[in-house]
Amino acid sequence: MQNELLSCAIRAALLAGKDILKIYNDPKADFGIERKADNSPLTIADKRAHNRIAEELNASSIPILSEEGLQTDYETRKNWKTLWIVDPLDGTKEFIKRNGEFTVNIALVENNIPVLGVIYVPANRTLYFSEDTIGAYRVEDIDYHAAGLSTDDLMERADRLPLEQADTKGFVVVASRSHLSTETENYIRKLESEYGHVSLISCGSSLKICRVAEGTADIYPRFAPTMEWDTAAGHAIARAAGKNIYLTNEKQTLHYNKEDLLNPWFIVR
Repeated sequence: MQNELLSCAIRAALLAGKDILKIYNDPKADFGIERKADNSPLTIADKRAHNRIAEELNASSIPILSEEGLQTDYETRKNWKTLWIVDPLDGTKEFIKRNGEFTVNIALVENNIPVLGVIYVPANRTLYFSEDTIGAYRVEDIDYHAAGLSTDDLMERADRLPLEQADTKGFVVVASRSHLSTETENYIRKLESEYGHVSLISCGSSLKICRVAEGTADIYPRFAPTMEWDTAAGHAIARAAGKNIYLTNEKQTLHYNKEDLLNPWFIVR
């Protein structure tokens, strides 16, 4: 069953990536930028990706919690033992800047824990996927033409995470390109006192969690607001790669389908 759900999520992510790129690569495209209640941007690509993903995942009969979908009230959601958590276009600011650092995030959550994750990076055709019983993987040079491939076929083409050849120099911290808070900067200074030289790399969207999962970064501290759909897919991939997302006490881990969908501050390592 999980294998079928993983295939469904991968197909949804690849097809959503196709829809996003059709807009992204069109020099005449009007992104149709709107502002949501929290003043974050929303584009026509977010909406089309949401519709495509919902169309694919609806076949599973599992409820969907999507950033761009209608928000189900907690009295209903609290009874969902299994659900999809989706960010159809994570890194909308990066999409608008056209820097390629945006992703499609799909996670399957069971009993508040992400057990399956898919992150697709349309601009560079890279797919990350995981499921608790098979581990975490990265496939490069992949697009919607591979939407019909089986999970086994994809695993044959993939590198298992963390990458054996991951080459890091010293202790590497990954940080947000758009949201580097004072608290994060203070934490980085604390790491410098512990590890000496600390290298800092920046990237957008859920790619930051992927960097830790693949081993090209050691830690990702996030002392700024995120929502459950920003982290669920990356959390599943990190867990399957032997990492985790901890609260700032570095003991408890993030949980999902909470009454308040805002995440507490966290550290990925």
